[in-house]
Amino acid sequence: MDKIKEMTAFVDAVDQGSLARAALAQHVTPVMLGRRIDALERRLGVKLLHRTTRHLTLTEAGTRFLEHCRQLLADLEMAETIVSEGRDEASGHLIVSAPAAFGRLHVAPHAPAFLAAHPKVRISFNLTDQVVDLVREGYELGIRIGGVLDPSFVAVKLATNRRVVCGTPAYFERCGIPRTLDDLARHNCLAFNLQGGQQRGWYFQKDGKPVTIKVDGKLDCNDGELLHRWASEGLGLAWRSTWEIQAQLASGELMTVLDEYALPAYDIMAVYMPQRHLPARVRAFIDMLKAQYAQPGYWTRPR
Repeated sequence: MDKIKEMTAFVDAVDQGSLARAALAQHVTPVMLGRRIDALERRLGVKLLHRTTRHLTLTEAGTRFLEHCRQLLADLEMAETIVSEGRDEASGHLIVSAPAAFGRLHVAPHAPAFLAAHPKVRISFNLTDQVVDLVREGYELGIRIGGVLDPSFVAVKLATNRRVVCGTPAYFERCGIPRTLDDLARHNCLAFNLQGGQQRGWYFQKDGKPVTIKVDGKLDCNDGELLHRWASEGLGLAWRSTWEIQAQLASGELMTVLDEYALPAYDIMAVYMPQRHLPARVRAFIDMLKAQYAQPGYWTRPR
């Protein structure tokens, strides 16, 4: 038990960025938490953290040990969850943030069935394309698609997704097919504007390295659904996620280009802050979404 407390103190100190915040989360004093880390370092015979009054810095040994500790604690929590699953009933207020279009099509529509299965749960959604601060704004769960995730969060993959350049066959017949990233400069690219919260650039991978390509066109906006509609009408090229165009790709209404430059993964993730005991409502909602998205043909169904 002392070993578990020591490892928990170490992981929480790293995640929280200070002994004081970690101690507050564990409901102990900073002195007590510091003693647990000291005991862990003495037992291992190595220094895990360089500590000052303002900063915590992992040593090389601490970096290696941290991942093992995370896995061990996660396995322990999973074992406890499996044993107690039958009596851990989902209840309470679940507050979820999700991208606007994805949330409307693939998150919120599953809420009625979830509530029918878990009648003691209440759900609130915030559907926005802005990246919200989950902790500061009080969200228990965030749905994120691609991009850089905060390493202090737990991230659970819900479904595979890619971000691709697409257009209609009529557009490509009229304007030609781009063969290289430089060719995008000669095409009408339908992009988010600055009011949409993004710089006007599309992200790719070239020679194993990430690159950003600035694009331009005659139409831009701050709404992803409108960009998708314009591309479907043959007005230009769009950089869209496969989750929203999979049915059109299957029917031939849209085609992808420059696939060899696409990022290897732009997956759909559920993210939440690390917790000693994850509320059953959060775990159940994540499991429900994973089960829905794993159904054969889910992404090609008409919406």
